[in-house]
Amino acid sequence: MAYSKKKEFENDEIIASEIAKALSHPARIAIIKFLSIQKTCICNDIVEHLPLSQSTVSQHLKELKSAGLIKGQIDGPRVCYCIDKENWKKAKDIFTELFSMKFESMKNKCC
Repeated sequence: MAYSKKKEFENDEIIASEIAKALSHPARIAIIKFLSIQKTCICNDIVEHLPLSQSTVSQHLKELKSAGLIKGQIDGPRVCYCIDKENWKKAKDIFTELFSMKFESMKNKCC
């Protein structure tokens, strides 16, 4: 069995990698964009918005929910989804910090 060294990294690094993995598919980006412009939680509208089957959309929603970017609320026989605003802010802060890092200018070209 393989040993994971994931726990040896900083918490922000682990969170950033999980979020990046969740956002690594164009369908998931489309779902996030769609949910971000909605005023209420959305159920079946997501499937109608994407060129994917209901089961495929459900798998993508599961990945986004697992990463904490969205949350789902059971409403009878269906689940309604929306952006998890608290986790979205944390993700934004983590990536803002990452992408705003200054790199030392190198005297010699490395590549």
